Amino acid sequence: MGISPETFRLYAVTDRAWAADEEDFFHQIEAAVRGGAAIVQLREKRLEDDAFLAEARRFAALCRELGAVSIINDRPDIALAAGADGVHVGQDDLAAGRARALLGPGKLLGVSAHSRTEALRARAAGADYLGVGAAFATGTKADARPISRETIRAITAAVDIPAVAIGGVSRENILELRGLGLAGVAVVSGIFGQKHPEAAARELRALVEQLYSE
Repeated sequence: MGISPETFRLYAVTDRAWAADEEDFFHQIEAAVRGGAAIVQLREKRLEDDAFLAEARRFAALCRELGAVSIINDRPDIALAAGADGVHVGQDDLAAGRARALLGPGKLLGVSAHSRTEALRARAAGADYLGVGAAFATGTKADARPISRETIRAITAAVDIPAVAIGGVSRENILELRGLGLAGVAVVSGIFGQKHPEAAARELRALVEQLYSE
């Protein structure tokens, strides 16, 4: 599944920790898209499979309605059953090659990469894009250690697929990512942890566009 690199400018990653309930959670997702996130990843670590699938189906349908790309974290089976556009896997999750085999050629596969070696391995296994980081210190994943700017630049130079920076990205530090060859940024708390997610996403989208203005 090929999509424009511009789709990755602002990649929203959900976290229900800041939602009052399920309806609020989906309102936040809609707000993120309306604010400029063209791709959204549904990340759930604690839901049982039936509940996750039901949520994923609603999520995929909402993204389709809004014209956004829907990605499911970790679970190709859920992504396929829900009709989502793809899946994202980490280095400690399902192997990228296995994920690609399960998804087939028609879905997007994103893979987390923390080094040039991991990036090349992911590309060879069929990844369509990379999540690179952690770009900054982050409270979302306590074990995510920031990687150097040189490592990010080495990753983007080594592969011919889009790479987005993830981990601690905020409006205060986005512009520090200029010149690293990134397609965009992936944001969690900078959108979903804000009082007004749509306004937060719009501000982030405007900032990230500045990375490509020269």
